[in-house]
Amino acid sequence: MHPFKVGSGPFLLAVSLVAAGVACQINVGGPEPPADIIEASTASASELANNWESALSLGTGEVVLVITEQQLTSFLSERFESDEEPILRHPQVFLRNGEIRIYGTASAGVFEAGALLTIQPTVGSGGDVEFEITTAEFGPVPAPNPLTAVLSELLTEAFTGTLGSMATGIRITSLAIADGQVAIVGSPR
Repeated sequence: MHPFKVGSGPFLLAVSLVAAGVACQINVGGPEPPADIIEASTASASELANNWESALSLGTGEVVLVITEQQLTSFLSERFESDEEPILRHPQVFLRNGEIRIYGTASAGVFEAGALLTIQPTVGSGGDVEFEITTAEFGPVPAPNPLTAVLSELLTEAFTGTLGSMATGIRITSLAIADGQVAIVGSPR
């Protein structure tokens, strides 16, 4: 006699648990952002693009651009919301102590976890911003390569691509991160 009969309590419980596991994500914890919540908005994402356009309109002399945590959080949120299956949900960007810290929720198969990427930006010899990922966590394990690659590409776009210095023709001479802001100093190319 088989211990699990169709219709018996243990059998139905086992089937229910398997179905629940397949139907939803299993959260494995992971890094949590600081208590401050940074609200994303379309207006803040647009401010980032407008700030780069304003910097270009100066034409000559020194250009100073300040980017805020809310602008970068909004920029990433907008980019990820357009994906059917975003690699990172609810991004939160913190600009403190010379580094960019990005928190969010990432998925890998049925697993969902808090994710953290810590990025050290530097100014390269050609006046471009370069990014070194110093921390990449996905729950209790290192973050998967697709997550770090996508975030690196988006940050490169924000600082040097369609919104940033390469698109606007600004050669960056210095970059400083503190107190929730990135200050970028440059000159027209």
